[in-house]
Amino acid sequence: MPNIKKDDLVQVLTGSDRGKQGKVLQVIPEQNRVLVEGVNYVTKHSRVGQTQRGTKTGGIETMEAPIHISNVAVVDPSTKKPTRVGRRVEEQIKDGEKRTVRVRYAKKSGKDL
Repeated sequence: MPNIKKDDLVQVLTGSDRGKQGKVLQVIPEQNRVLVEGVNYVTKHSRVGQTQRGTKTGGIETMEAPIHISNVAVVDPSTKKPTRVGRRVEEQIKDGEKRTVRVRYAKKSGKDL
């Protein structure tokens, strides 16, 4: 189970985009990859065609490509630096019921993510 979820702020640890921070757009757990906003741009060529109105489609597009999950780290909300993620079990009272909930937290600062 990956520690990184959609909408997390992450920092790239390796590669040509090293040091860049961005929001996670998509997590692909089967391939252990994440899609990060503004990082790892690639150019994709698509075939030129026509819509029914007659406008041209296709050409060269730039888009984000997935990065391996081991090459990114979650950013600590208080220090804005990459950190490790831990889980702890807490009891919460909601509507008069006790519930045990697993909460993700940044290991360096202890703040919830």
